Amino acid sequence: MKARGKFIVGSAIILVTLLALAYVGYTQSKTYYHTISELSTLHGPALHQRMRVSGDVLAGSIAHVDGHINFVLEESGKQLPVSYIGTDPLPDTFKGGAQALVEGRLAPQGNFVAEQVQAKCASKYQAAPVGASMATGKS
Repeated sequence: MKARGKFIVGSAIILVTLLALAYVGYTQSKTYYHTISELSTLHGPALHQRMRVSGDVLAGSIAHVDGHINFVLEESGKQLPVSYIGTDPLPDTFKGGAQALVEGRLAPQGNFVAEQVQAKCASKYQAAPVGASMATGKS
């Protein structure tokens, strides 16, 4: 085989390999958003995909157990037990009653295994009441 033919075959192999890696990386990094109510309607491959779920952390449900943290998310009367196995520390705003967004996968037992947790405290970022001013006493 001539040098030009070897170059074309080698280039094609490299190009196909890069395209395959890009496709696999794209499909594995997709994350779908679902509500806790929607989880019971999922079936087939949708149960095993990476997803994000949000809800309110049930007060008193946070427990530190053997290298992971268990808690319960609640939304519209439905509850979802969550096990956080990530290495990052939980946000300071993560506590009972806070809104949280977890990212991970649904386990076969029905609980959610989270690799990332985001939390926010709604009261901390609310606008100041109407009529409140920061004036220094001057009208």
